[in-house]
Amino acid sequence: MLQVWGIDGLPEIAAGDDLVGLIADAAAATLRDGDILVVTSKIVSKAEGRFVRADDREDAITAETVRIVATRSHGERTTRIVENRLGIVSAAAGVDASNTPTGTVLLLPQDPDASARALASGLRERTGAHVGVLVSDTLGRAWREGQTDHAIGAAGVRVFDDLRGGVDAQGRPLLVTQPCVADELAAAADLVKGKTSGIPVAVVRGRGDLVGPLDLPGARSIVRPAERDMFRQGADEAFAAGRAAALAEATSRP
Repeated sequence: MLQVWGIDGLPEIAAGDDLVGLIADAAAATLRDGDILVVTSKIVSKAEGRFVRADDREDAITAETVRIVATRSHGERTTRIVENRLGIVSAAAGVDASNTPTGTVLLLPQDPDASARALASGLRERTGAHVGVLVSDTLGRAWREGQTDHAIGAAGVRVFDDLRGGVDAQGRPLLVTQPCVADELAAAADLVKGKTSGIPVAVVRGRGDLVGPLDLPGARSIVRPAERDMFRQGADEAFAAGRAAALAEATSRP
């Protein structure tokens, strides 16, 4: 049986706070081997001091962008879907201006997998429980409205439940079935954390089979490599790029 609950009692997190100690104090009495903690990236970023001065959030988004995927204007508002420094494709490069001091924005953790490893290692040592850690952030989805939480950092957790090579209930071979259980767990945890509840950490119990050594591949392995990405540009941007390439080729002919 899968159980998911939020951890109460965590204070507002500030730069330099001992996140391992705070989570351990709040959750140690309840943690068991095989539990998976899902930690909102915002408190990880706050503890790591990922605040930057930015009177204009758009400037911060530009600074964190390595590739523009698509841009759409909606009246006076513009939405930018971009690839950020972590390789994650999302709106606004993960730059967060909510619940931050005036004149600042909050960036994602510098290395979410490393952050997850530090948390998992520290919590295993402090609590004695063999736990895994996921660092989650809210992302949109192609082809579907709304947002869900996804894993952007992972340590001590198998991020995929790789069923390839097995067979289904009718004995047919499974060739591509590879559920991203890290994202599924992050989304499930957000049902109890929410966006306004003030509960930034949840515990998932019942998938101890996914918990393993700290050197398991992290959430970076979830990001699809460029050579396998069939949707590297928005439709309008891809059309414009193709048209420009065709015009350039036509004008270069003698």
